[in-house]
Amino acid sequence: MDAARKEKRVLVVTSVEAERDAVWRGLQEDNRFEVIIGGVGPMSAAARTARKLAEKQYDAVVCAGICGGFVQRAGIGSIVVASEIICADLGAETAAGFASVDELGFGTAHIQVNTSWAVGLTEAVQQKGVTAICAPILTLSTVTGTAQTTEALIARVPDAAAEAMEGFGVATAAVDFGLPVMELRAVSNAIGPRDKSAWRIKEALEALERASSGLREVLS
Repeated sequence: MDAARKEKRVLVVTSVEAERDAVWRGLQEDNRFEVIIGGVGPMSAAARTARKLAEKQYDAVVCAGICGGFVQRAGIGSIVVASEIICADLGAETAAGFASVDELGFGTAHIQVNTSWAVGLTEAVQQKGVTAICAPILTLSTVTGTAQTTEALIARVPDAAAEAMEGFGVATAAVDFGLPVMELRAVSNAIGPRDKSAWRIKEALEALERASSGLREVLS
């Protein structure tokens, strides 16, 4: 096969088994992809992603799973494809409020994705009849559970559509290995006061499975 047409090898990182299984079903066990469990939270996700990238050669990395959605932008069962991956709690508390690591001058809490892939995946998911948006996804070590924190996050990143716990960790490892990265999320609950009775994990996993099939089209 011509080197220019060499099939991409893609590492997909999820946090738990149910997410891994949903993604793998959506990919139809396509052997161009390897789907692993990276664990919960950015630290575990970064460490396990980096270990896998050190073991084998890949062309791209995807973080995938379910998430919370900001109700005005991403409803339950919809898909969010990251236009940017932002670590929303990486910084310092000050008398004037939260200061990001960017504002502190110690690095950046923003990781850019492959824009053409992100837009392409969003369109591919929409063509499957699933509501999808391309927007910033936030990574937090502590997920939001109050209206006050929700409002603070919206004020800080008005365009954000979702939050989860692993994207920035996966993306940090990918960038360290010089690889492009994407994040794909299915919304299982509204961000805000914690109400487990309103979570729709089954529906979100079904949406994640359908959306994951779009990866086969975009990352070919």
